[in-house]
Amino acid sequence: MTPIIVAASDSGADAGSFVLLTLVAFVAYVVHCLVWPFRACRKCGGAGRFRSPSGRAWRYCDRCGGRAAQVRLGRRLWTYLANTRSRSKH
Repeated sequence: MTPIIVAASDSGADAGSFVLLTLVAFVAYVVHCLVWPFRACRKCGGAGRFRSPSGRAWRYCDRCGGRAAQVRLGRRLWTYLANTRSRSKH
């Protein structure tokens, strides 16, 4: 057999390794969201405010309200699911 035919007939990485890699990435993201639930605001870059063109005055960021941080999407989902589960118990 020529190497081209052998390479073409090889199944390569199976679906099991892809599923395992996806599961590991998901668990790592969940742990990341539990340890660090906030991320820097994308609009103000984590500063919480904007300076005027003159540089003397400033105003709070509209998106984060001056807190300079926003809750991550994964943490919002985690909180929603936790609250849904706790409401269904009562």
